[in-house]
Amino acid sequence: MRLILGYFLLYFGAIFLFLGAFGLIRLPDLYTRMQASTKSTTLGAFASVLGVGILHPDWFVKCLVVALFILLTAPVGSSALMRAAYKTGVPLDERTTVDDAKEFFGEEEKGEAK
Repeated sequence: MRLILGYFLLYFGAIFLFLGAFGLIRLPDLYTRMQASTKSTTLGAFASVLGVGILHPDWFVKCLVVALFILLTAPVGSSALMRAAYKTGVPLDERTTVDDAKEFFGEEEKGEAK
């Protein structure tokens, strides 16, 4: 049962890591690419590391620490990168119809490095 769960998590993680790479190629602008790659690679890396921990029980605690580190740092890092990109004026795709970040940053702040 341990082998089945471990390999399932490894394959599940690999599929999500592939989808993150596919999102980097397929999506039109920085913001959608960051969103897709961060969400999918966070889940993919989390599942893969846990799968390795289950397959090798003596590594489980180390793998759990690595997985928690990924779970906590990847979304924060991508959020900081997207905020910096927005504030420095990296353009949205022309097909984008809604700019929700305007209400948080204000129109006058966009493009100004502070």
